[in-house]
Amino acid sequence: MGCFRIEASCQKTGARAGILETRHGFVKTPVFMPVGTQATVKAMAPFELKAIGSQIILSNTYHLYLRPGQDVINEAGGLHKFMGWDRPILTDSGGFQVFSLSDLREVNDEGVVFQSHLDGRRHFLTPELAVSIQEKLGSDIAMCLDECVPYPCDEKRSAGAVKRTIEWAARCKKAHSREGQLLFGIVQGSIFPSQRRHCAEALSEADFPGYGIGGLSVGEPHEIMYEMLDELAPVLPALKPRYLMGVGYPPNLIEGVARGVDMFDCVLPTRLGRNGTVFTSRGRLNIKNSVFERDFGPIEQGCTCYACRTVTRAYIRHLYRSREILASRLCTWHNLHFLQKLMERVRSAIVEGTFEMFRKEFNETFRDGENTP
Repeated sequence: MGCFRIEASCQKTGARAGILETRHGFVKTPVFMPVGTQATVKAMAPFELKAIGSQIILSNTYHLYLRPGQDVINEAGGLHKFMGWDRPILTDSGGFQVFSLSDLREVNDEGVVFQSHLDGRRHFLTPELAVSIQEKLGSDIAMCLDECVPYPCDEKRSAGAVKRTIEWAARCKKAHSREGQLLFGIVQGSIFPSQRRHCAEALSEADFPGYGIGGLSVGEPHEIMYEMLDELAPVLPALKPRYLMGVGYPPNLIEGVARGVDMFDCVLPTRLGRNGTVFTSRGRLNIKNSVFERDFGPIEQGCTCYACRTVTRAYIRHLYRSREILASRLCTWHNLHFLQKLMERVRSAIVEGTFEMFRKEFNETFRDGENTP
């Protein structure tokens, strides 16, 4: 369990196509994981996720710990049975949410005290508790507790977070005992190359079955994120999966793959979809714009998602203006389908030896910002 094998690699970039074995099945990489924060991917049912080809989803330890609680989910038979999903699930450690959502938090070497955003109660999250929660949730992949720092962050503060992240990873590994559940370490280090390398080297020595890359896509320029990935590529174990946390913007996915990343997750496609923004091969469209009032074509010609096969831009715009729930569902379906098919095309290009050409053509076509039809 937990075997990761690389089937093909790009000779001129770090891109690779692999297969990760988990308790609930195999995951072909590179892969994008839809985010199911509250044990549900917003606006999507499990059978719909399967219909678009989602192989693995992410759920959030912080939110599930606060509500309904890991004991309730454990009594239900684990997260898979609780939410009706029989494919792989990755759970994060809750660390990012503690540091980003909680107004009051106190960090020390033992763990972090935080105030619930739900009822204001104080909780003490330790590496051991983070592991225990995820073991009760029963995910296929669990993540070590790490200390997340904001951007920008000074070098001294980041160094302290790296030290704790390494120490907490060792404690997580010692506490972890659930058979068949993979525990990934998380590399921190903000935008400081030496800290990134140091953290990656220390965690590599601990021999985790996979490695998350945290603390990126938090406001830094894309170029800096790519520089950090370039620093980590030769340091992280080549035969272990690499997971870039919180990244889901299409150009970032392509560039992450080019730098050896195998797994991605992000709320972006579902959040944008709920607010009327959709991905196309040319960039983003805001379907609520008046230009679509009499546009009776699909979101994107050639797309095979349910929305594009059945309804028009004009209809979806009408749904948004009428505040109908179906609008969010259709756009979310399309966005997740778009990313799923994008990653399938990326994988095929790697296997066929055409990734460089694919990358070039994608970057020439996809434009940042919102586009007009």
